[in-house]
Amino acid sequence: MQAWPFPPVPSLAPDRDAGPVRIFDSWSREVVPVGPERGTARMYVCGITPYDATHLGHAATYVAFDVLQRQWRDLGLNVNYVQNVTDIDDPLLERAEATGEDWVDLAERETELFRTDMAALNVLPPTEFVGAVESIPLINRLLEQLPDGAIYQVDDPEHPDWYFRNELAPHFNEMARLGDDEARALFAERGGDPDRPGKKHPLDGLVWRVERPGEPAWDSSLGRGRPGWHIECTAIANRFLGPAFDIQGGGSDLIFPHHEMSAAGGEVATGEPLAKAYAHSGMVGLDGEKMSKSRGNLVLVSKLREAGVDPMAIRLVLLDHHWRTDWSYDDDQLEAATQRLARWRAAVTRRAAPEAEPALAALRAALRDDLDTPTALRVVDEWAAEDGADEHAPGQLAEAIDALLGVRLS
Repeated sequence: MQAWPFPPVPSLAPDRDAGPVRIFDSWSREVVPVGPERGTARMYVCGITPYDATHLGHAATYVAFDVLQRQWRDLGLNVNYVQNVTDIDDPLLERAEATGEDWVDLAERETELFRTDMAALNVLPPTEFVGAVESIPLINRLLEQLPDGAIYQVDDPEHPDWYFRNELAPHFNEMARLGDDEARALFAERGGDPDRPGKKHPLDGLVWRVERPGEPAWDSSLGRGRPGWHIECTAIANRFLGPAFDIQGGGSDLIFPHHEMSAAGGEVATGEPLAKAYAHSGMVGLDGEKMSKSRGNLVLVSKLREAGVDPMAIRLVLLDHHWRTDWSYDDDQLEAATQRLARWRAAVTRRAAPEAEPALAALRAALRDDLDTPTALRVVDEWAAEDGADEHAPGQLAEAIDALLGVRLS
């Protein structure tokens, strides 16, 4: 599967004195350094299920990890960034049935819309953009490599599906740290089946759904069917990143069950942690509720663009909130971001401005400190509001804002 084109990124003089990138790790619940000192940083961010368009909650997640990728690149690191597309799953099939559209056509259309939204927002594309359907051979190989007893088939003559025994992973539930009742309730709320008869444990996760009449299915050593969601990400991450990669990322609603179960599968398969750190962006709301497809309270990136909103103003709305906090959108934020963008563009077209180096140092310090984009925006605001005599500074700051924040000013 193809990602979107890689945009030009200005090259800044590297500065390692500002220190490594540090972000909040959901597993340890501490702000920790992430990425190697040199070489290649490895990151996996869970992608979309393409049955609807990109909303601001999605965009906030991908912009947050785009900012991380940009800081790694500013340190002189290479980045191997993998993102999946769950182009076969129940929500996609349900939407296709409800609308009468072929599920393949629906997935392809919405994936392409996602690509165009990400390109418009100046999000750097993943190195590998991998669909679930094309990954079925990878998933099958991983399932075959699991130790004996790690997966089992439920005793159901009609639908003898296969499940993974999460209890075999010694660190299962150490990230979410949920009690039994809370874990079961959240698992059910987020697509799980804790009460299904025949399971060895209520929290065991589906890895292979045997073929149902009228549903797409593929051959495997477990019979014809299709993969579960959690094992999909485990298999793709293991194939393209290897074990113990630097960061597994996504929205905070993925901590449980998805990231816990993906991590469990990876640990049992390889004997090593799936990832060294886990990073989760906050939820975006509208009118006091989480923005989600199921609720229908969506602010779509594509609709804002169609209305003539500058994508860089949309990006500034997202950057004005700390990446791991929950927040609620309103139109006033977009108006404020549009005005800020105009001020910045005016500032970088001046003949002269304050020196760039102090502002650049402050930008780097803020962004390497848990991706503190709100502070970074204020740094640029203060620089733009001051007078100065440096003729090179406007161009230098414009390049830094693009390279580090992903905001194009030309």
